[in-house]
This record gives sequence, C-alpha cells and structure tokens, in this order.
Amino acid sequence: MFPLFELTLKINGFPIQKAKEDFASILKIEDENYQKYIEEKRKEIVAFHLKNNVFYQNLVGENQFSKWEDLPILTKKDLQQPLSERLSKTYNEKAVFVNKTSGSSGDPFIFAKDKEAHAITWASIMYRFGWYNINFNTSYQARFYGIPLDFFGYQKERFKDFLSKRYRFPIFDLSDAVLEKIVHQFKRKKFDYINGYTSSIVLFAKFLKKKNLILKDICPTLQVCMVTSEMLFETDKQLLEAQFGIPIVNEYGASELDLIAFQNIKGEWQVNSETLFVEIVDENNQPVPYGTEGKIVITSLYNKAHPFIRYEIGDRGILDEKSTWKKPILKQLLGRTNDIAILPSGKTSPGLTFYYVTKSIIEDDGNVKEFVIRQIKTDTFEIDYVSSYELTSQQIMGIEKAISTYLEPNLKFTYHRKEILQRSKRGKLKQFESLL
Repeated sequence: MFPLFELTLKINGFPIQKAKEDFASILKIEDENYQKYIEEKRKEIVAFHLKNNVFYQNLVGENQFSKWEDLPILTKKDLQQPLSERLSKTYNEKAVFVNKTSGSSGDPFIFAKDKEAHAITWASIMYRFGWYNINFNTSYQARFYGIPLDFFGYQKERFKDFLSKRYRFPIFDLSDAVLEKIVHQFKRKKFDYINGYTSSIVLFAKFLKKKNLILKDICPTLQVCMVTSEMLFETDKQLLEAQFGIPIVNEYGASELDLIAFQNIKGEWQVNSETLFVEIVDENNQPVPYGTEGKIVITSLYNKAHPFIRYEIGDRGILDEKSTWKKPILKQLLGRTNDIAILPSGKTSPGLTFYYVTKSIIEDDGNVKEFVIRQIKTDTFEIDYVSSYELTSQQIMGIEKAISTYLEPNLKFTYHRKEILQRSKRGKLKQFESLL
C-alpha cells in the first residue's frame, strides 16, 4: 500500500527515511558500548546549546561544570517565555516543528523541535508500535483523543486523521447514547488498533461490560490497544483486557520529547534510551540508585532547535533495579509532582493515593463510571463522580474508613454527583487536583 503517512512527513520537510536509518544504527549499538554512546550524545547536545543557544547559556551561567550532575535542572517555569528567545541560532519558528504542551502539569508552554529531531521522534514511535505489528502507513487506528472545537482547528485535525489512517471518536461527551454509536462504528469499520486517553477508553470498556459485549467479537480485526496521557491502574488494565479481548499496552510520553516508556511484549515498561536520556533524581537534583523513587529528569539527545537538557518533566517514578544503559525499565510511575496532597499532620502523599483507595471501593458495584478528587483545604476534599445513582452511606463510610487507614483520620469529604466531568480542552481528565 502507498506509504501515505511517511510521504506526508516527507512533504512537510521531516527527513523520515534518514531518521529511520539513523535510528536503526542506534539499535545496533552493543550493550557494552551503550554507556559510551549516551555519554557522547550528552556531551554533543550540551556543547551545541552552550555555543548556539543564548537561553541555555544564561541558564547554565558562568559556572564551570566538570560532571553531568553539575548541569542545572531545566523546569517548565524556565520555559514560560517567548519561544523566539529560546530557539538556537540559525533556527526560526517557520523552519521548525512548533507545538504546545497540554498543561496537565499546570505549566503549559510552547516548544520547538528541529525537523531532524522531530523525524527521529517519529522513527522511535513507529519502531515501538511495530513491536505489535502496527504500521502507521497501513494500520487503521480507532482514536480516543480530544479535538479542537473551533472550525479551522477541527478541520485541520480531521485532515491529519485522514492522512494518518485514524478515525477519531469524540471524548467530551461519553454518555451511553454516544458510546452506543461508538460500538456501532466498531461493527462497521475494520480497526487494527485503539490509541487514546486512558480514562475515555476505560469508560468505553465499562459500557461494554454493562452491555455484556467483547470488542474483539464485534471488530475481529482489532489487534492491540495503546493507552496514554493518564494513569492506568492494574484493575482498569484487567477490565480493558477482559472487555476488549486484545493486549493492552501502557504508553508514557510527552509531546515536547518523545515516547518516554512503552510496554514491550514481555510486559516491561521499557524506557526510550535511543533518543532520550532518563534520570531519576532526589530533591537535591542528584541521581539516585535504581529502585529508588525520585523526580523524573529527561534529556533530549537530538533536539538542536530547543534545549531539553536535564528537563524536569513534573513526574515522579522509579527505574527498575535490572535496568541497564541500553534497556532501562520504568518500574513505577507515581504521578505528577504538583499533585501532592499536604495533610493536617504535615504528611505529604501523592494525590493519586486518594484516587486509588477511593476507586477500589466505589467501583465495586459498577455504579460509578468515573470520578475526580480535589483538595480544597489541608483537611477538606471534594469528590465529583458520574454514576447511575447516588453513593450509598455504606460506600461513603467505606471510602472514609479506607482513607483513614491508609493516610490519616479526621479528613473531611463532600460528594457531588455529576452528569459529566470537566475535562481539559484536549479531553484529558485530571484525576486528582490540589487547590492549595
């Protein structure tokens, strides 16, 4: 079949064929030589930006650094200034790939990649999807993503979907009537895979369970489902596997970087060590041993238009003890650093702990479709939920007892049943939010 997807990249100035060849060369580097490859690429990208990027020169300052760990951490707040002031010499906004982060961390910004860096990002993505026999030129995607609602933004995304062999489902309204229409589309179309936001896909699976339907029976061509952008809990993964009848693959990425980690066919969350260097650091920004929790800091090894060097992405995680330079494994992703609950006792806890504990109780009977938690004061939380009927007093007691046990007692909760939950402009659902 005509490689329309790759041709589209080429027409837009992204040298995808060379990027695929370069990426293949990286893959051939032997394990014992991989540390040398990473260290050389780190030196190259730092030297380039210290010579050609005034923004990065100012960030590093006059300080001399003798080792990698001496380099400053780049934060999202550092990047909230005009893009023109952050681009490297010889690059301008018309000659690079420009996009905007979703703002799910609370600090959105516009970023750029040079065309070679963007092309190798696509080579990386295509390689990983290929583990599951997905070919972007030929495979048909069922896409659960947001879409701009203005006329021109909407039409632009629809056209991109056409070129990329994707059919996009609306996710701002996932009422039963809409989900019924989605089921009908799966009956009509020969989809090869599903890709999209975790919360929307989980909601679809719950609808299928209620209707006693298996998606693979409805759409026999389906091969795999990739979920992204939001946390995938083990119970949700089991639900998806049961209702879809296909493998569920967990993806962790960032638009300004690349795919950061992608579940391989052995079930490991394999970190991208080809185009990125991923570190876990402590509160003093020093690397921690494998198996230790810390902040996730990432270096883009190929982006010359814009520096992402020791960039604090806003998440916390743990690299597995069995990680190597060539094959790091993400053992656990613990959520965003800004989604931390500060409790009356002074204890801090990842906000997703509340979500996880609450989820295990209120979803037992299948009544609650989805919910979000907000911290209003140190001792006060609100829970918005979508369900067929109000939470029972027994469920509420169960939630508060579990949170008292796992976190601390005497916390206050109010519960609000909603018809639909507020999502971001891109359709993401923020599962926990601190308003402190």
